[in-house]
Amino acid sequence: DNAPIESFWGILKNELVHHRNYKTREEAKADITKYIELFYNQGRIQKGLDFKTPNQMAEDFYRLAA
Repeated sequence: DNAPIESFWGILKNELVHHRNYKTREEAKADITKYIELFYNQGRIQKGLDFKTPNQMAEDFYRLAA
């Protein structure tokens, strides 16, 4: 099933790529990498995580484990 990755590409394009004009491929790669690593993977609300961010889920996990 390709639905999750297709959803990701749609989100990436709507939230980042369509709002920028990149002069070089390297500039685009750096910006997309930063978006994925710093925002999407850490700070973006995820439906599959009960509408929490990954960082919130980690905080909840460690708070309950303590």
